[in-house]
Amino acid sequence: MNTTNYVTAETFDRLKEELQHMKGIERPAASSAIAEAREKGDLKENAEYDAAKEAQGMLEAKIKHLEGVIANARILDESNIDTSKVSILTKVTLTNLKTKKQVTYKIVSENEANLKEGKISVTSPIGHSLLGKVIGDEVEVTAPAGLLKFRVEKIEL
Repeated sequence: MNTTNYVTAETFDRLKEELQHMKGIERPAASSAIAEAREKGDLKENAEYDAAKEAQGMLEAKIKHLEGVIANARILDESNIDTSKVSILTKVTLTNLKTKKQVTYKIVSENEANLKEGKISVTSPIGHSLLGKVIGDEVEVTAPAGLLKFRVEKIEL
């Protein structure tokens, strides 16, 4: 994983806590589950042992992925963000030109995206299309729902 992950300090701390939890609590628990299953006899026909090994493998993959995300993380300071154009960590108010409805999204990294909270990923179709736009720009976005047209109304933190 060579892509830079732009995150807030809060998200960076949450990722580190999650990694510590996996390494300190979940990893020993997975090892214990394997040891318990191993004690139950023949490993060739021991479904519990196979399941425990598979769970451990998935946990190790998650740990490796999270370590990569943290290693490539760059913490962004909101006080240094230019609000004259759309960039990561800006809040953008858009008008859907077809429905005339307004929506507001905060452009965030993939790790912080949460549509229910109005946070969309910088790599999503809408997030990617908005980067660098200024107030008044019209944007066409090819999304799974089809072609969407928006106008940038407001950019803020």
